[in-house]
Amino acid sequence: MPRLIPDTGPQRVLASSNFVYTVGSGLYLTAGVLYFTQAVHLPAGRVGLGLGIAGIVALALGVAVGHLADRYGARGVYLATLLIQALTTAAFVLADSFWPFVLAVCAATGAKAAGTAARSPLIRHYGGARPQAFRAYLRAVTNVGVSLGALAAGWVVQVGTVTAYQLMVVGNAVAFLVAAALLFLLPPVAPVAEPVAGPRWGALRDRPYLLLTAVDGVMAIQFKVLTVAIPLWLVNATEAPHWLISGTMLTGTVMVVALQVRVGRGVDSPTAGGHAYRRAGVAFLVSCSMVPLAAGVPARAAAMLLIAAVVVHTLGELWHSAAGFEVSFALAPSHATGQYLGVFGLGAGLAEALGPGLLIALCITWGRPGWYVVGVLFALTGLSAPFAVRRAHHHRSGRPSPLTRARTTRAA
Repeated sequence: MPRLIPDTGPQRVLASSNFVYTVGSGLYLTAGVLYFTQAVHLPAGRVGLGLGIAGIVALALGVAVGHLADRYGARGVYLATLLIQALTTAAFVLADSFWPFVLAVCAATGAKAAGTAARSPLIRHYGGARPQAFRAYLRAVTNVGVSLGALAAGWVVQVGTVTAYQLMVVGNAVAFLVAAALLFLLPPVAPVAEPVAGPRWGALRDRPYLLLTAVDGVMAIQFKVLTVAIPLWLVNATEAPHWLISGTMLTGTVMVVALQVRVGRGVDSPTAGGHAYRRAGVAFLVSCSMVPLAAGVPARAAAMLLIAAVVVHTLGELWHSAAGFEVSFALAPSHATGQYLGVFGLGAGLAEALGPGLLIALCITWGRPGWYVVGVLFALTGLSAPFAVRRAHHHRSGRPSPLTRARTTRAA
């Protein structure tokens, strides 16, 4: 099991803030869509359209706000994103038609993406010798927090009244406010001087890093396999009991909480990250090949096959996450952590926006063959990852940073 309490005070503050934040996120992730369809009475299609627009808006904000965190201090920028999330989430109770809903959800989703990028310099600064390991610890904390939020959201869904849904929204906003308040206990991080030489938006011109971002983005579609594809397949194509959906979620969550830090310890270099991507791709191929076998068999056999597939898939998820933590930090220059991690988040953002539709089209609409296609896609992406990592590593190690070049020029 991972260490329950981080080693240093700043790490404890970040972990506490992250925990409170993710409890609120768990509320929204579980019942947010139901709030807009059941309490606000928006058509499901329009809710999906609004969320898609918000996802596109969020893609641009992550890079820009990450750059601001590098230049003006990560703590203040991250705190501002949390306050904006709290205010815009609270505004959901006022969104009684489509366009107010779009405005509120765009602002909230954009602030969330911006906050992820702004937090990255804090993780790097206070994460110790290997901030990747601390990032893995935060992911374990995230799963605990989201699970608790999901339990509370279950009560909301069970009650089903407008008041219950509105209380959920307010609770979500309060969690974000508390997470922001805890950051005042965190010592500020000094801004990083802007490079004298080199492009201001270096991450967007770093082609090897962009290739790595694309590879991770394709792999990130796997997160939607557990939350979209498997639940729909279980309900529509198998005899397994519907309550097993919660069982699959719980299985994955427990494995991440217990094993993410342990798996991350073995992924301690970009090369190891490339190998972890490759192992993840193979695991996803195996799990995606097991899921369609659950159709057309008795309920008990279907349940056993699905749980086994989830276990294998979660092993791949552990390797994929550990690889992403390692290469995204190790191959980002220290003077532009927020900007580079904002760019790296573009891949996951696209997967968040496009993944559900792709998986539904292939795995649910097409059926059995689609599962094998998705598994092969993951496997081929994993096989290509070591090449992408080597290229980015060579590019990073073979070229001094703009700050170094500027100092060298002045010395000469």
